[in-house]
Amino acid sequence: MKKILFATFTFIALASSSAFSQGCMEPSGTSTGPQVIGYVQAENSTTFLGADASGNDLTTNSFAFRRARIGVTGTIPYNFTYYVMTELSPAFGGPYLLDAFLTWKAAGQYLKVSAGQFKSPFGLELSTPCQSLFTVDRSLVVNELAFPFRDQGIMLSGGTDSLQLFGIEKPNVLSYSLAITNGTGLNASDNNKSKDIIGRVVFAPCNFFQVGGSYHHGKQKNPDPTVTKADELTRWGADLQLKKSFGQFGFISQSEYIFAKDDGSKMVGGGCGATPEVVQGSFKRNGFYSQLMIQTPWKIEPVVKIQSYDPNMDLNNTDSKEYKKDTWIFGFNYYMNDWTRVQLNYLYNTEASSATDFTHYNEIKNDMLVLQLQFKLK
Repeated sequence: MKKILFATFTFIALASSSAFSQGCMEPSGTSTGPQVIGYVQAENSTTFLGADASGNDLTTNSFAFRRARIGVTGTIPYNFTYYVMTELSPAFGGPYLLDAFLTWKAAGQYLKVSAGQFKSPFGLELSTPCQSLFTVDRSLVVNELAFPFRDQGIMLSGGTDSLQLFGIEKPNVLSYSLAITNGTGLNASDNNKSKDIIGRVVFAPCNFFQVGGSYHHGKQKNPDPTVTKADELTRWGADLQLKKSFGQFGFISQSEYIFAKDDGSKMVGGGCGATPEVVQGSFKRNGFYSQLMIQTPWKIEPVVKIQSYDPNMDLNNTDSKEYKKDTWIFGFNYYMNDWTRVQLNYLYNTEASSATDFTHYNEIKNDMLVLQLQFKLK
């Protein structure tokens, strides 16, 4: 099975380029004044839970706003920009402040300094704005291991811009981000004097190929007041991207692997605004996703994705306490225009299980069908 997954990961290791993004959206147009930005994602989700012992259908169906965001961005003379974004969706406990940071272009595109609350510069999929994701939501491994998605601190970022690196005539052959943050997440003060270090580097020698690497290390106060030793977390990730066009068709995909080590306790869940659960102990976790998209001349973009997440590498993958979770996602994106799109995803969840050892059989009925409508402000 491991060989099959490895082969699948290698085969689907194609990707599309993704710029570093401290916030959710970039301003449109060339206006120098305040500009209102935002988007709404309304969806209907069905979870197929089967029936209980009495034969009652447990399937759920609900309409909700996955995200409903509005903000403002603009420029300040000279070489300064500001960005503020709020989350209004009740599904994520809104309203609350999502992003608020000031950026100084200290050396043009070579060096920018941002201060405030911004998205953590870790990984490919987290760097992709929510409204530009190829699937309805981010992968489970990203939701679990890239936490906190947002934090308060200072960040240096930039790229090689028009410099010819290694003789390559392409803008931003090398891009980077380096952040020093509290490590406590969204709208929260630091609970100790230590700071988290998060960094990401991307090498893109051509429009076809891009490879990136990320690292995160930090110490935080243990949530148990009787524990005096600080928790320590380490994350590293690697991602590969390719993009190729053939006539009127384009093939794009993304692949990413993340490894995590937690000493003291770990956070389970989180993501965009969700409240994580704290579990005491020391753990090693990892996972990956690979996805392939086909762009067509009919504004329809078929999507297939495999994702795998192991919440405890020290346990057998079929252990009923924390078993490995795999998901196949099949669907499509339909782009009505530049501001409106429809996404349909079917999630086939395959929990790790053993057909011969029924005490470790974890396969459960929890597949999902999600239909989402998104529109962006001009």
